[in-house]
Amino acid sequence: MKILIFVIVLSAFVSPGFGQKSHEASALQSMVETERAFAAMSEEKGIRPSFMSFIAEDGILFRPKAVRGKQWMIDHPLPASDKRPLLKWQPGFADVARAGDMGYTTGPWEYKGDINDARPSDFGNFLTVWKKQADGSWKFAVDLGISNPEPTRASAILELSKNYKQPPKGSVANVESERAALLTREREFSSSSVARGGQAAFLERASPDVRVFREGKLPFMGKAAALAAIPAGAGVWSWQPEAADVSSSGDVGYSYGLYRLENKDEGGKAETGNYLRIWKKQGGTWKVVVDLANPLPAG
Repeated sequence: MKILIFVIVLSAFVSPGFGQKSHEASALQSMVETERAFAAMSEEKGIRPSFMSFIAEDGILFRPKAVRGKQWMIDHPLPASDKRPLLKWQPGFADVARAGDMGYTTGPWEYKGDINDARPSDFGNFLTVWKKQADGSWKFAVDLGISNPEPTRASAILELSKNYKQPPKGSVANVESERAALLTREREFSSSSVARGGQAAFLERASPDVRVFREGKLPFMGKAAALAAIPAGAGVWSWQPEAADVSSSGDVGYSYGLYRLENKDEGGKAETGNYLRIWKKQGGTWKVVVDLANPLPAG
């Protein structure tokens, strides 16, 4: 794995802004390179070994609900098979907190039941939350994805967030306070969705460049496009967050839990599932920048 390292020598002739951008760029690049190493191991050594290597000790997978992923994999060894499944993916967008200790990646994946199959059988997109560990390495904290139709065109080149603003030296947010605030924001969002409708609640809290992922659909990019994925009319959309965390700089966070989508026009028929949401401080307010929902299996 190649990690981009910037060595900054500060002097009267080097502007402070340059050093700030380089700090975060280095963290962003190293996180992306870790994602690529994760994907490469999946192709070379298999899906399970790669996930075991890159998941944090307390990292979350969904099987089908949220579980401690590493322990779940230990408790559920793969059965013997003459097939060698292949899961390939690549990051399409990445962003990192100002402190360089938390970030996320999204991008397309494709799956073959066996590495020798002529074509992939399934396609989709993933959302992975990464946290920097005590030893400086990146491990993923949460991973969830959706299936979607085969894309009609090749994926775009990796896009990296350009919002580089390192906080003042020594500045650290009150993580517990920010986490509590984010959970409050989540619950208020759900209550507003029930009371005012999903689209109105979403428009108020979503970032202009929000990314929305829904099962069976290609990604929705931007607030206007995303409205097509948000319940309207008789659809009642609510959720209960199970956990949340924020960066030490208090500007990037995530939450996950269970959602419920009830359709009053269909006798209260409801869909339930997992969601994973990325939040980012914009103008001092938490805004949704990524929203992914994946329904639980029927029955």
